[in-house]
Amino acid sequence: MKPAHCPDPTRPDTAGLITRRTALTAPLLMTACAHTPTLPREQALALALPGRATPLRAWLHLPRGYGDETRGWPLLVFLHGSGERGDDLDRVKVHGPPKHAAAGRDYPFILCSPLLEANADWHLPTLHALLGALRAGWRVDTQRITATGLSRGGHGVWRWAAAYPNDLAAIAPVCGYADPSAVCRARHVPVRAYHGDADTVVPLAEQQACVDALRDCGGTVSFIIYPGVGHDAWTPAYDDPALVPWLMAQRRA
Repeated sequence: MKPAHCPDPTRPDTAGLITRRTALTAPLLMTACAHTPTLPREQALALALPGRATPLRAWLHLPRGYGDETRGWPLLVFLHGSGERGDDLDRVKVHGPPKHAAAGRDYPFILCSPLLEANADWHLPTLHALLGALRAGWRVDTQRITATGLSRGGHGVWRWAAAYPNDLAAIAPVCGYADPSAVCRARHVPVRAYHGDADTVVPLAEQQACVDALRDCGGTVSFIIYPGVGHDAWTPAYDDPALVPWLMAQRRA
């Protein structure tokens, strides 16, 4: 018997939902689901999502023990920055959690890192649809879905939380920015934000304005500022020993 929430390519509601690089066709996908421990912990995905002409490509990392248990797992979605856009999926792993996961760091959650096309910005309905595909295809704890991103990705998670506040239990934007007038829609989404005070690409004031606006409307925000650090706030942020425990502690209100 397949584990709960394992996708069945023969069903009309999931047919075409998931394709995998390296020739993971429907029969092989069904075999992998029947023997969950054999699933590779790192997978290249191409997800057919509503409203998209082409599949959304992403890296997926499964936590150690995923194949041995049938419980739902927390999910972290990572949004990369402008410099990683394009058609090379491996660019997603240049920074942040996917970089650390590829190097062997064990995270206690499912990690999904989608790829943004060249010259594009994060499309919020696509991110919303991505969660639906991940919930359908993998054992996701729907109360423990969080998002993080750096620079343009930090911009993306701020906007995502404001546009779909029921999608996410928490966000951790790094050197991010957004429209401060919109962030109150996410006042029930806890935020742990990071920035360098010497950032000349996304000035500190841009994220500070979002933090202040969210606090003014009753939101919960921790803002970690690194003295003397420029735009590369992601290196210390994703090495922050408090970040993963904080993400793991969040549950959707």
